[in-house]
Amino acid sequence: MVEELLTAAIATGVGVAVYVGAAARVVKQYERGLVFRFGRLREEVRGPGFTTIVPFVERLRKVNMQIVTLPVPAQEGITRDNVTVRVDAVVYFKVVDPASAIVAVEDYRFAVSQMAQTSLRSIIGKSDLDDLLSNREMLNQGLELMIDSPAVGWGVQIDRVEIKDVSLPETMKRSMARQAEADRERRARVINADAELQASHKLAEAAEVMSEQPAALQLRLLHTIVAVAAEKNSTLVLPFPVELLRFLERSAPPPAAAPARDRPAPAGPASEGPGPAEVADADADALDGAAVPDALDGPADGLMLDAPPPEEEREGLRD
Repeated sequence: MVEELLTAAIATGVGVAVYVGAAARVVKQYERGLVFRFGRLREEVRGPGFTTIVPFVERLRKVNMQIVTLPVPAQEGITRDNVTVRVDAVVYFKVVDPASAIVAVEDYRFAVSQMAQTSLRSIIGKSDLDDLLSNREMLNQGLELMIDSPAVGWGVQIDRVEIKDVSLPETMKRSMARQAEADRERRARVINADAELQASHKLAEAAEVMSEQPAALQLRLLHTIVAVAAEKNSTLVLPFPVELLRFLERSAPPPAAAPARDRPAPAGPASEGPGPAEVADADADALDGAAVPDALDGPADGLMLDAPPPEEEREGLRD
């Protein structure tokens, strides 16, 4: 009798253990549990922790409540300005209603993926190329609204949508590169012209200042020479301007007055020409300065020298 009771107790214990093992379930913190009894959804949603179900009668379905990162495959389309592009994106979403996510749609991940691809193609056709390249925030918001509208009925909330990359044809890339290069060249020319204009104003002001002080121009010339000669790899040809010579002439001390050797005779009136004394002195100087050969040697090179005029003729010339 005791053996039968012990055997029954062991069998009961084993049965209870098997029942508990079949009925026990653990729901993680980021999950929620849906219970189906004979295929019918129970209203109660099991929270995280330990829970039990009726074996062979109920079935527990766990739903992940974490944010899901879903990459959208690259979609090729034609923009509103007739440019062929390839655009890919990424969608961040999460389940907010486990019952609707399981019951309302067969596979909510696949449904969100297909909706994202369709919405991305629609956005490409409605946008310009410049918007795809520079105004992505607005496109992201529009794409998020297009995906979120049908996803609300699926118990899914779209958290964020981001356009990852926009691929352009090679011809379009070259055209855009030429356009950017031309624009930068135009800006560089405008900047250079503005710099020349400002420099011309400054040079005009400097020229006005230097015109008042000529020494400033010479100092500027010396500074330029020092700047050029610092390299020591070229030959410098320096012309001396007239202003420098005038500056040096003004800075030099005046020369001392030479003593007068003989006081000249007073000259006659301007209408009468030079006076007798000046004529006599000029004739005497001419005679003294003439080269007279020696009488013993005779005339040089066969030249005949006239005899000096007599004293009477000299007196006549003086009169």
